[in-house]
Amino acid sequence: MPIFHFHEVTREWLEPRLQYLAENRYRTVTCDEIARFAIDGISPGDRAVGLSFDDAWASVWTVAVPLLRRFGMLAIVFAIPGRVPDAPAVRPTIDAAETPGVDRLEGPPFATWPELRAMHDSGVVDVQSHTRSHMMMFGGSTVVGFVTPNYAREPILNRPLTTEAGGAFLEPDALGAPLYVRRSRMSDARRFLPDPTASERCRTHVARNGGRAFFDRAGWRAELETLARTSGGRFEDDASRVAIIREELNEGRAMLNNALRTTAVRHVALPWGIAGDLTRRAVGETGHVTAFAERPLRRRLVRPGDDRYGLMRLSSRFLTCLPGQGGRQWFFSTVR
Repeated sequence: MPIFHFHEVTREWLEPRLQYLAENRYRTVTCDEIARFAIDGISPGDRAVGLSFDDAWASVWTVAVPLLRRFGMLAIVFAIPGRVPDAPAVRPTIDAAETPGVDRLEGPPFATWPELRAMHDSGVVDVQSHTRSHMMMFGGSTVVGFVTPNYAREPILNRPLTTEAGGAFLEPDALGAPLYVRRSRMSDARRFLPDPTASERCRTHVARNGGRAFFDRAGWRAELETLARTSGGRFEDDASRVAIIREELNEGRAMLNNALRTTAVRHVALPWGIAGDLTRRAVGETGHVTAFAERPLRRRLVRPGDDRYGLMRLSSRFLTCLPGQGGRQWFFSTVR
């Protein structure tokens, strides 16, 4: 069974792909159906595929849900509850946006709690966990760069956590802050906690010497490297590492179940597909039924008997390679 993963989408991109599935009589499945197939060998029927949307970007609500309804399809949304903003009401979708003057792109980048609840209640979307915060962290003590004006283009979910407790991530206004080797929280890496005075020294130096203009002068990197070199820091201990991995998994699931008033959140997609041995054990110990994670050099279609905590997915760009009228059927002979 092929399971495809999407992120942000536009109508122009998604609509023809859903139309391709509909015209070729494919049916879409939920995470529970995928689990029954992988664990128990119970087939959901011929021409079954999974459509999973990672991160719960706003376009899942504004674009994907209306199109899924139109084509009579289901999708799985792996949401990050620590990133979901609140809002007084849902935003207009592409259906309403066809009315002049409606701008569907306003608002936060992620779907809001009212939108996520509406998706869950619709029966069109199977909401599951993408961990509590989709955490990126520092995983090494070597300075590899600094926050410059170009950091504003860094994807939101690639920005590392900067606080030891809580959910503060490194923002573009922290000009001059040192950057260390980054790792997913779900890897086996131990988190490196830099001495905060290093960041303070570097940021103060930048602010006193022109702010953004500081990075136009020759030798700016050497100046910051000198300031950062004298700093210390420490790695978390093994007990903390395991505890936080478990918290990310446990709370990701619990927060979604509580907010959606359900018990249906039982599956997880691990950020960036990364799963260290500690995470793989913790997934089972925290009661998750399945987990999606990358397994390098492995076949990508889900089969009965597959590792339930290492289920594989395909990029959505390969969706029209499914057998069907107008498709590129040759591709699937290489991934079976």
